[in-house]
Amino acid sequence: MLPQRMKKAVTDNPKKLANLIDLVNLPSSLRDFVGQSQISRLGCFMRVWSYIKTNNLQDPNNKNVVNCDEKLKGILLGKPRIELAELPALIKLHFPKEPK
Repeated sequence: MLPQRMKKAVTDNPKKLANLIDLVNLPSSLRDFVGQSQISRLGCFMRVWSYIKTNNLQDPNNKNVVNCDEKLKGILLGKPRIELAELPALIKLHFPKEPK
């Protein structure tokens, strides 16, 4: 079930949903992290989020901050700490834009 805001975005522009769920060939750094050669942007985000939760990388004092370990730094531009709001944008950088 999609959130109301997402439903409106998809109905206004169905291409937005396609950008989230289309399979894309991954660059080597992200391929090693995810363990697959192709994945959707949404699937990649879910894998990264699962990794963060499994390894307790959220700051205990501020759950909106992620303390990156070496493996996570490799795909998030080497940043030692990131805000959760930055995560989708940093993952999106690994997915090339389709030519029009």
